[in-house]
Amino acid sequence: MEITVNNKALTTEARTLGELAAELSLPEKGVAVAIDNKMVPRTAWATTALNEGEAVIIIKAACGG
Repeated sequence: MEITVNNKALTTEARTLGELAAELSLPEKGVAVAIDNKMVPRTAWATTALNEGEAVIIIKAACGG
């Protein structure tokens, strides 16, 4: 399926946000994800379905100031 991740087109076989996180090797902590501008809690990633054309935004925490 075709989705966008951080404004870049991506073709993925992932059907859930959890599968996408694993495919992209996202770290266990320090990551927030939104689908179509709606934040999705990590506890819901495994059950949150991805749909064709959705926009996923991934934000990674960074140390520093």
